[in-house]
Amino acid sequence: MYRPSHLLLLITALSIVKCSQAHARTFTRCQLSRELLRYNFPRSLIPNWVCLIEHTSGRTTEKITNHNNAYTSYGLFQINNKEWCKKGRKGGHCNMKCEDLLNEDLADDVRCAKRIYDRVGFKAWPSSYSYCKEKSLPDLSRC
Repeated sequence: MYRPSHLLLLITALSIVKCSQAHARTFTRCQLSRELLRYNFPRSLIPNWVCLIEHTSGRTTEKITNHNNAYTSYGLFQINNKEWCKKGRKGGHCNMKCEDLLNEDLADDVRCAKRIYDRVGFKAWPSSYSYCKEKSLPDLSRC
């Protein structure tokens, strides 16, 4: 039988889990397309970006990927801490904390992704770029 203190602890733990999940978002293909347009991505490149994001993060803002080379990629665009952000503090070429890429506010993610694209293009995401290059791009005509 649960004591009142155990019940309070359980309710608190469930509340924390629920609150932490509220800051992440998974987009549908059409939602993502509209968001990218809203942030002024070139219309002609939206299918490329959607493909890249689907392949890297599954269209979710909370995705974290630990790589074998000791680096980690964060968020919707899977931006890595090798060059672009720093874990636990602002830094990298985007001058931001990597953890800030894990919430549903895309403004900072977009700024960084555009900076990366302006410097090196889609080659910054080599496996996704090659995957999207070899496959047909997503059909967004119904969005």
